[in-house]
Amino acid sequence: MYAVIITSGKQYKVSENDVLKVDKLEAEVGSIVQFDQVLAIRSAAGELRLGTPVVEGAKISAEVLEQTRDDKIIVFKKKRRHNYRRKNGHRQYITVLRILDVSGKGGTERKAVIKKILPKVEQNDSSDQPENNTGNKTKASAAKKTS
Repeated sequence: MYAVIITSGKQYKVSENDVLKVDKLEAEVGSIVQFDQVLAIRSAAGELRLGTPVVEGAKISAEVLEQTRDDKIIVFKKKRRHNYRRKNGHRQYITVLRILDVSGKGGTERKAVIKKILPKVEQNDSSDQPENNTGNKTKASAAKKTS
Protein backbone atom coordinates (compact mmCIF):
# COMPACT_ATOMS: atom_id res chain seq x y z
CA MET A 1 0.00 0.00 0.00
CA TYR A 2 1.39 3.37 -0.98
CA ALA A 3 0.26 6.93 -1.54
CA VAL A 4 1.42 10.06 -3.34
CA ILE A 5 1.33 13.14 -1.11
CA ILE A 6 2.16 16.77 -1.71
CA THR A 7 3.97 18.98 0.80
CA SER A 8 5.90 22.22 0.24
CA GLY A 9 5.03 22.08 -3.45
CA LYS A 10 6.78 18.74 -3.93
CA GLN A 11 5.30 15.28 -4.45
CA TYR A 12 6.47 12.18 -2.56
CA LYS A 13 5.57 8.51 -2.96
CA VAL A 14 5.26 7.07 0.56
CA SER A 15 4.34 3.79 2.19
CA GLU A 16 4.26 2.65 5.80
CA ASN A 17 7.56 2.79 7.76
CA ASP A 18 9.31 4.90 5.09
CA VAL A 19 11.80 7.50 6.33
CA LEU A 20 11.39 10.71 4.37
CA LYS A 21 13.28 14.02 4.20
CA VAL A 22 11.02 16.98 3.43
CA ASP A 23 11.40 20.75 3.61
CA LYS A 24 11.14 22.15 7.13
CA LEU A 25 7.78 21.71 8.84
CA GLU A 26 6.81 23.58 12.00
CA ALA A 27 6.55 20.57 14.34
CA GLU A 28 8.32 19.34 17.46
CA VAL A 29 10.50 16.22 17.45
CA GLY A 30 8.37 13.22 18.41
CA SER A 31 5.07 14.82 17.39
CA ILE A 32 2.66 13.40 14.83
CA VAL A 33 1.88 15.32 11.64
CA GLN A 34 -0.90 14.50 9.20
CA PHE A 35 -1.00 15.10 5.47
CA ASP A 36 -4.44 15.45 3.95
CA GLN A 37 -3.32 16.41 0.45
CA VAL A 38 -3.16 12.89 -0.96
CA LEU A 39 -3.08 12.85 -4.75
CA ALA A 40 -3.30 9.07 -5.24
CA ILE A 41 -3.50 5.99 -3.09
CA ARG A 42 -3.08 2.28 -3.91
CA SER A 43 -4.62 -0.24 -1.54
CA ALA A 44 -3.15 -3.58 -0.58
CA ALA A 45 -5.63 -5.23 -2.95
CA GLY A 46 -4.12 -3.28 -5.86
CA GLU A 47 -6.93 -0.76 -6.33
CA LEU A 48 -5.60 2.64 -7.41
CA ARG A 49 -7.67 5.68 -6.46
CA LEU A 50 -6.85 9.05 -7.98
CA GLY A 51 -8.13 12.29 -6.55
CA THR A 52 -9.57 15.27 -8.37
CA PRO A 53 -7.20 16.91 -7.32
CA VAL A 54 -6.98 15.17 -3.91
CA VAL A 55 -8.49 11.95 -2.58
CA GLU A 56 -11.33 12.85 -0.21
CA GLY A 57 -10.98 11.43 3.29
CA ALA A 58 -7.46 10.04 2.80
CA LYS A 59 -4.90 10.91 5.47
CA ILE A 60 -1.25 10.07 5.95
CA SER A 61 0.19 10.29 9.45
CA ALA A 62 3.91 10.60 10.14
CA GLU A 63 6.15 10.99 13.16
CA VAL A 64 8.80 13.72 13.25
CA LEU A 65 12.13 12.03 13.89
CA GLU A 66 14.44 15.00 13.59
CA GLN A 67 14.72 18.68 12.65
CA THR A 68 18.09 19.15 10.98
CA ARG A 69 19.94 20.65 8.05
CA ASP A 70 20.73 18.93 4.79
CA ASP A 71 24.19 18.51 3.26
CA LYS A 72 25.97 21.62 2.07
CA ILE A 73 25.48 22.73 -1.50
CA ILE A 74 28.33 24.74 -3.03
CA VAL A 75 27.32 27.69 -5.20
CA PHE A 76 30.32 28.72 -7.35
CA LYS A 77 30.15 31.61 -9.79
CA LYS A 78 32.93 32.42 -12.23
CA LYS A 79 33.40 34.74 -15.17
CA ARG A 80 36.46 33.76 -17.12
CA ARG A 81 39.12 36.31 -17.99
CA HIS A 82 37.67 38.83 -15.52
CA ASN A 83 39.19 37.55 -12.24
CA TYR A 84 35.67 37.04 -10.89
CA ARG A 85 35.11 34.05 -8.59
CA ARG A 86 32.51 33.76 -5.82
CA LYS A 87 32.03 30.73 -3.64
CA ASN A 88 29.03 30.41 -1.33
CA GLY A 89 27.54 27.50 0.54
CA HIS A 90 23.97 26.70 1.50
CA ARG A 91 22.41 24.18 3.90
CA GLN A 92 18.66 23.70 3.66
CA TYR A 93 16.59 23.11 6.82
CA ILE A 94 14.79 19.76 6.61
CA THR A 95 12.44 17.61 8.66
CA VAL A 96 12.97 13.85 8.82
CA LEU A 97 9.71 11.89 9.02
CA ARG A 98 8.68 8.26 9.47
CA ILE A 99 5.38 7.36 7.85
CA LEU A 100 3.16 5.62 10.40
CA ASP A 101 -0.16 5.08 8.66
CA VAL A 102 -1.56 5.28 5.16
CA SER A 103 -5.36 5.36 5.35
CA GLY A 104 -7.56 6.01 2.36
CA LYS A 105 -11.09 5.97 3.67
CA GLY A 106 -13.48 8.16 1.81
CA GLY A 107 -15.59 8.17 -1.14
CA THR A 108 -16.15 10.58 -4.01
CA GLU A 109 -12.91 10.17 -5.92
CA ARG A 110 -12.65 8.54 -9.30
CA LYS A 111 -11.24 5.05 -9.62
CA ALA A 112 -8.58 4.34 -12.17
CA VAL A 113 -9.44 1.34 -14.25
CA ILE A 114 -6.65 -0.29 -16.18
CA LYS A 115 -7.97 -1.57 -19.45
CA LYS A 116 -6.08 -4.09 -21.48
CA ILE A 117 -6.43 -3.43 -25.14
CA LEU A 118 -6.72 -6.70 -26.95
CA PRO A 119 -6.40 -6.94 -30.72
CA LYS A 120 -9.81 -7.15 -32.28
CA VAL A 121 -10.42 -10.30 -34.26
CA GLU A 122 -13.03 -9.74 -36.93
CA GLN A 123 -15.14 -12.76 -37.54
CA ASN A 124 -16.48 -13.09 -41.04
CA ASP A 125 -20.05 -14.39 -41.27
CA SER A 126 -19.34 -15.98 -44.63
CA SER A 127 -16.58 -18.26 -43.40
CA ASP A 128 -17.72 -21.02 -45.79
CA GLN A 129 -16.62 -19.04 -48.84
CA PRO A 130 -12.91 -19.03 -49.82
CA GLU A 131 -11.16 -15.68 -49.93
CA ASN A 132 -10.69 -14.06 -53.32
CA ASN A 133 -7.29 -12.33 -53.47
CA THR A 134 -7.72 -11.09 -57.03
CA GLY A 135 -10.23 -8.41 -56.04
CA ASN A 136 -7.49 -6.10 -54.74
CA LYS A 137 -6.05 -5.28 -58.17
CA THR A 138 -6.67 -1.85 -59.55
CA LYS A 139 -7.77 -1.14 -63.09
CA ALA A 140 -4.43 0.51 -63.92
CA SER A 141 -2.39 -2.51 -62.91
CA ALA A 142 -4.74 -4.82 -64.79
CA ALA A 143 -4.42 -2.64 -67.91
CA LYS A 144 -0.59 -2.83 -67.76
CA LYS A 145 -0.63 -6.60 -67.61
CA THR A 146 -2.87 -6.90 -70.67
CA SER A 147 -0.75 -4.65 -72.85
